[in-house]
Amino acid sequence: MRVNQTYRSLLDKSVNSMLSAIEIYNKPNFSYREETFAILATNAIELLFKAQLLKVCSYQMKHLYLMEPVQNKDGKPHKTRKKPKLSRSKNPATIGLFEVIKKLESKGFKITKNHFSSIEALIELRDNAIHFHNEHLISKEIQEVGFATIKNYMHIIKKWGIEIDLSAYNFYLMPLAYVDSKIVTNGLITDEVKNYMGFVKSKIDTQDADDKDFDIAISIDINFSKSNSFEGIGFKFDANGVPISVTEEDIRKRFPLTFDEVRLQAKKRYTDFKQNQDFHQLMRKIKSNDKLYHERKLEPENPKSLKKPWYSSNIWQELDNHYTRSKS
Repeated sequence: MRVNQTYRSLLDKSVNSMLSAIEIYNKPNFSYREETFAILATNAIELLFKAQLLKVCSYQMKHLYLMEPVQNKDGKPHKTRKKPKLSRSKNPATIGLFEVIKKLESKGFKITKNHFSSIEALIELRDNAIHFHNEHLISKEIQEVGFATIKNYMHIIKKWGIEIDLSAYNFYLMPLAYVDSKIVTNGLITDEVKNYMGFVKSKIDTQDADDKDFDIAISIDINFSKSNSFEGIGFKFDANGVPISVTEEDIRKRFPLTFDEVRLQAKKRYTDFKQNQDFHQLMRKIKSNDKLYHERKLEPENPKSLKKPWYSSNIWQELDNHYTRSKS
């Protein structure tokens, strides 16, 4: 099947722009990394969305152009006929990212609240780049926006079935949160940086908690320990994934809920919850899912130790499929 060349070009440029953003961000010594990442990542998202809009509009380029009325012979604008507005170089000017999003949504491609807020945070960083004279002071916070940007970029490609083979690329940022805090606390944050941080925080404070697919910022938390990674427990989520090592305490953080806590919170969360046979049968099913259930030894070093059941906070995603959420 023949692929539209403009569509393919937009996709290729989008991927290359995102890869360039990541490559520059991951350079060992690059003082303008956050702003450059924002500029290139925003461009990558805009190109991706324009490619999708072009596809759903049967590859008609006019849907990507800024259109203006054709002038009649008397100099007055025509009521219906329009033509592409030309840029200073006499090329057709294209619509901006927010207008692309509006058109995509009119075609049934919904952008969630969290995803839109993430894009707004990235664009705001790009637009305010000139004011960020001391960006190292907030590099960790901005990187959290960057992590969410990349995750959202990859997820929307999968969600919309866009013809990009993600397995061919490595989309990841190097963690920079281990930078010595003593180095970055001696400056004063500018008013512009404070305003930007307040803007992003307002988006996070009003995010949609039920939107599990898209994030505004992804928290980075790196802890240093004198123990080594060889003392961890092998833990795999995917047979083809990368194995990671975690301590027993890390697992406790992943499974913070007891059975009683699940039961009591469920009573408040659902209008039709009953602790009956159906509930216990559902909980037995959940116990077979190692992502939702974990038995922790009370004495980790004792092979004969008693075990206590713990549940992941993600258990609510499963229970939500069986009970009706309270509106309050």
